[in-house]
Amino acid sequence: MNTKIPFTYILKFLGVFCLLYFGTEAMIGFTAPGGRMHIPFFEKYLDYVSWIKLSLIKVPAFILGLFGIATHEEPGFLLRINGGRGVIVAYSCVGYGVYSFWIAFVVANKGKFWKKVRWAVGGVLALWFINMIRIMLFLLAINKGWPMPLGIDHHTWFNIVAYLLIFLMILWYDRNEKKNERKVLIT
Repeated sequence: MNTKIPFTYILKFLGVFCLLYFGTEAMIGFTAPGGRMHIPFFEKYLDYVSWIKLSLIKVPAFILGLFGIATHEEPGFLLRINGGRGVIVAYSCVGYGVYSFWIAFVVANKGKFWKKVRWAVGGVLALWFINMIRIMLFLLAINKGWPMPLGIDHHTWFNIVAYLLIFLMILWYDRNEKKNERKVLIT
């Protein structure tokens, strides 16, 4: 039994996950105005976390607008239904933990570089999409008085759905990889 492969896989997975997750945490520190680690250059040019937060406001606002629900943005990454309540898209709402997990899985697995890039980007977009839907539904729920299913908060629901999606994407990735291995054996 070759124990080197699982050790290498785990090391690669954990290394990429930690780099992405804690790198994002550091980037938040570098870009947050008034923070001890604030670097104005990073805030102005490298603040990808705020770009994600903004996308999680603008896309739900656009979609709700298509359904005749008027919203507006307020400072502090807040999206509000006109005349109603609003939601703040905080750093904890971005989903960088699940993005980091997915990308670490893809990088640690077999596959050619461009295949991994496609899977990583596709998975992150799928996770971003369900996050955007979550924010939109939460905004509607707090304005219409809908209770959270089973009394579970929206962050926990997002994590449950996100990791279910990741599990399905892992199955799909592995199935695709096995199909490619069989093609190589046949040819």
